[in-house]
Amino acid sequence: MITGPTFEEMLHPQTINPAIRADAVVALDADPLNPLNLYNITWRDPANRVCHIVLPPELTGVDAQIVVIYGKRFPSGSHKVGAAYSVLLEEQLLGEVDPDQHTLVWPSTGNYGIGGAFIGCRMEYDSIVVLPEEMSQERFDRISSYGARIIRTAGSESNVKEIYDEVKRLRGRDPKIRVLNQFEVMGNYRFHYHVTGNTLVELAAELQAAGIGDGKVAAYVSAMGSAGTIAAGDRLKQVWPEHKIVGLEPIQCPTLYNNGYGAHEIQGIGDKHVTWIHNVFNMDALMAIDDMDALNGLRLLWEEEGRRALARRYGLAEDMVAELAETLGISGICNIIGAIKTAKFYNFREKDIVATVATDAMERYGSVMANLRDAHGPLDEARSASIVDGVFHRAGADWILEGGREARERWHNLKYYTWVEQQGKSVAELDAQRDPDWWLAHQERIAEIDRRLLAQR
Repeated sequence: MITGPTFEEMLHPQTINPAIRADAVVALDADPLNPLNLYNITWRDPANRVCHIVLPPELTGVDAQIVVIYGKRFPSGSHKVGAAYSVLLEEQLLGEVDPDQHTLVWPSTGNYGIGGAFIGCRMEYDSIVVLPEEMSQERFDRISSYGARIIRTAGSESNVKEIYDEVKRLRGRDPKIRVLNQFEVMGNYRFHYHVTGNTLVELAAELQAAGIGDGKVAAYVSAMGSAGTIAAGDRLKQVWPEHKIVGLEPIQCPTLYNNGYGAHEIQGIGDKHVTWIHNVFNMDALMAIDDMDALNGLRLLWEEEGRRALARRYGLAEDMVAELAETLGISGICNIIGAIKTAKFYNFREKDIVATVATDAMERYGSVMANLRDAHGPLDEARSASIVDGVFHRAGADWILEGGREARERWHNLKYYTWVEQQGKSVAELDAQRDPDWWLAHQERIAEIDRRLLAQR
């Protein structure tokens, strides 16, 4: 069976066999469907530098250092491929799946499904991605290009129950089906806890050596889709106990904020339930972001007049504007808005680092941006300035709920309705998550999984 890197090798790609690493680096651009690209699942570039941007204060309007690590250079163009690989690798090492016997089903609202299509087909599995029909066309095109089949369910980003219903139907009719559910399977959590979390720990030290920050990450901000990415905060809080973990969701679907529901346009987050893998007892604050702010923030980088305004009116370097335009997607803009709100809410200063993530990049949203321009007309300098001022500079302390004991208990209790009533978990399993040792046990499995993989080489 085909395998790839260990968790430790994903964190430190320089520890991969040099010949394999060199061939993988070439394959990333020259041969993107080559299974060697499994060895490119890392936040670091070929020179072992973390892929990141320190945002200029001219854009953020705050003194704190807002640092974005971005997933564009991962195989498939999103860090979700790391979660998909980790989930499949663990199942394969445990003997739960076999490419000669099983069909994999990847429930998703986009990037995890794209990652699953890439990983599953590279590891020679028949793969099906189940996702809502209203996701961007670019998502469907990318999944098909990797060789997976697609089943479209009703609705948009927040219609996850419809995905679950379809997955249940598939599993019931075919005993060869194996479901790799990102919302439930702890491989997703482990990838971000170990690889994303420790990458940020190391980046903080590297930034301090370059004169940025004080060697710590004061806060980590992440919107919740599957709630895999936010698991990096669990590692950061172990390193710095005073660290703040801030979760984001759409105002249009504020499930954790006030048990809200609804459709929204921030693809990749706000899936209208609390996922099994989300350690809500570690979350210090919840913030809600308007989906139109996220869309307009990205539109500013997509349209030429918006980019010109950032350079001419606000003084951003042209190469910085170009880099932002290439590396951010809708949820990345959402995360940046949340990071600005976090910096203001906690009164962070110049030495403080607020870290966040750009899951994917502009390449996935051209059709969405074109529809927005067609509906509202093209940007000019005045409209561009209104986006900078209204979306970024004026992001404030509204729609913020601190994670006190009662709030965390409510967030945890919301898991009951999806996972016990609908998905067959027991109350005892749900109650077990209240114990910090439950999460520690899952973190400690990383070393075991790495040992199993090394033993197979």
